[in-house]
Amino acid sequence: MISFELSEEHKSVEKTCRDWAAKTVAPKIHDLDREHRFERGFLKDMAEMGLLGICIPEEHGGAGMDYVSLGLVSEELEYVDTHLRVVMSVHVGLNCMTLWCWGTDEQKKKYLVPQAKGEKIATYGLTEPNAGSDAVGIQTTAVRKGDRYVLNGEKTWISLADVADNFLVIAWTDQEKKKKRDHSGLSAFIVERAFKGFTSYTIKEKWGILAGNTGGFHLEDVEVPAENRVGQDGEGFKVAMFALENGRYTVAAGATGLVRACRDASVKYALERKTFGVPIGEHQLVKEMIAQMVSDYDAARLLWLRAGWMKNQGIRNNRETSLAKWFATVASERASGDAVQVHGGNGFSDEYPVGRFYRNCKAAVIYEGTREIHKIMQADYALGYRHDKPRRVELPAYER
Repeated sequence: MISFELSEEHKSVEKTCRDWAAKTVAPKIHDLDREHRFERGFLKDMAEMGLLGICIPEEHGGAGMDYVSLGLVSEELEYVDTHLRVVMSVHVGLNCMTLWCWGTDEQKKKYLVPQAKGEKIATYGLTEPNAGSDAVGIQTTAVRKGDRYVLNGEKTWISLADVADNFLVIAWTDQEKKKKRDHSGLSAFIVERAFKGFTSYTIKEKWGILAGNTGGFHLEDVEVPAENRVGQDGEGFKVAMFALENGRYTVAAGATGLVRACRDASVKYALERKTFGVPIGEHQLVKEMIAQMVSDYDAARLLWLRAGWMKNQGIRNNRETSLAKWFATVASERASGDAVQVHGGNGFSDEYPVGRFYRNCKAAVIYEGTREIHKIMQADYALGYRHDKPRRVELPAYER
């Protein structure tokens, strides 16, 4: 049977997150966004609610909930502001879930447990000044010297760059394969902020997600213990793609929340604002824009819920997660643009939230696979050019 009913546990975590965001974040977000200020106190609250390790097993410091719960939290957080969902994407989706599946017992004990408890904050480092979608175009290197690797390079557009304690970094360990652009020469590492030679910076000239911290970091002869390598030597690309799949899932759910926020704001305004003697909601072209938001929200939610269900069952879901991410982010871009239009001149004002929605939506259409990358992926799946091969490490099915 197919059931679209959420469990009581799902409803509880959804309501807890929704109530907290509405009470604690919503009253502050306008000023935080205007001041480009990241509120670290939100992380403390999220840790206390168990959100920062929501789908990580209890034995590793997490809340032990399922993958659908991760999606529900991502949707609720982005409903209020995108920067909160970004925390779930990079800390939980990209980093913690990867360490849980690919990490050694020692790595889990040393890094995953405090991260899942929210005692330490983590993020992900793949993108560089000259390498985004072209992952093998990165230049960061890791040279083995005895029981350590020496890392050199720069990463940019890193969420929580000036906030995170731990970083999952992708670098070249085989210089000959680097010359040939052979991704089997890449490896993954856990880098601590405290390591000598690590420095971070903030990107201040952003267009959106202004309440979030975004920046980059430099690695200058950073010595990383060999035991901090994640996965085997040469598995960095596989680790990176595994991480991105889980990150994309949170982005899909989050963008769905942004569509809902646009819908709700537009409905409220359309019932209050009058032109030509009637509420603008009575005008057909306004109805058309709101109707599009309604259909986009339902479709996007069903797509990410399907991906979450598949994760719970232990079914490979690269194609489904890619489709959910592509559809939801493009839908959020359309919804936010229409929400501004529904608000007319007021939509261009900072007095209403839809301008912030419009600024925030665009990043998700670009990161974790641009819409163009996902279009190609979906076409290749349909044409039979792309097949998901078995991996040495898979995301485990959810077990109570």
